[in-house]
Amino acid sequence: MMRDLAAVWSPLAPSPLVWIVVTLAAYALARRLQRLCGGAALANPVLIAIAVTAAVVLATRTSYATYFSGAQFINFLLGPATVALAVPLARNIRQVRGSLKGLVLALVCGSVASTVSGIALVWALGGSRIIALSMAPKAVTTPIAMDVSRQIGGAPALTAALAIIGGIFAASVGRRLLTILRIHDHRAHGFAAGVAGSGVAAAEAARLGGLATAFAALGVALNGVVTALLTPALVSFAW
Repeated sequence: MMRDLAAVWSPLAPSPLVWIVVTLAAYALARRLQRLCGGAALANPVLIAIAVTAAVVLATRTSYATYFSGAQFINFLLGPATVALAVPLARNIRQVRGSLKGLVLALVCGSVASTVSGIALVWALGGSRIIALSMAPKAVTTPIAMDVSRQIGGAPALTAALAIIGGIFAASVGRRLLTILRIHDHRAHGFAAGVAGSGVAAAEAARLGGLATAFAALGVALNGVVTALLTPALVSFAW
């Protein structure tokens, strides 16, 4: 049956429009499933969409290069989407100014803790040096994480995968964990999502409203800068 499906699909696979439609349809289906689950964070639409799209790619025996040649426009939109986060940030700039001291402390602690814990986890499990270096910048947005990984000697492709997995995990459990800890301030939820899980978790935090979105955007941007500056220094100290 898999061979028959691949044979039917092969004339369509090279078309860029096909893979854009497949990717968007998978995400629309994932959003629908999340709504059916009552908006549960564990039914993360990004995770479900990745699983559905990967299943289609594997079932049709399509190479990743062919898939990406069609879906690369969606990848291009990642940049404008990230820049668009500046809109809620500008609308809530007074709230940001009033929280600067706490933000700086949380940012430094979160960035250092993420880098050190990533390296320590790989060491504890007996992983190699290149895996540890790839793990170090996992909490920042994927383009920055890949550049930092390349700079310190990691594997950018592995770092990208870890960043996406980390973002999905933060989006799935972050809000629930903070709620269990009785932290209900939307500023804290948004900033924690931005620092811990970059864009994926920031999108989940945006469901709380404009204030959470603003602080999530700030977390994504500032954590990217701090991690890019601190990670090389921490790695050189460790090795």
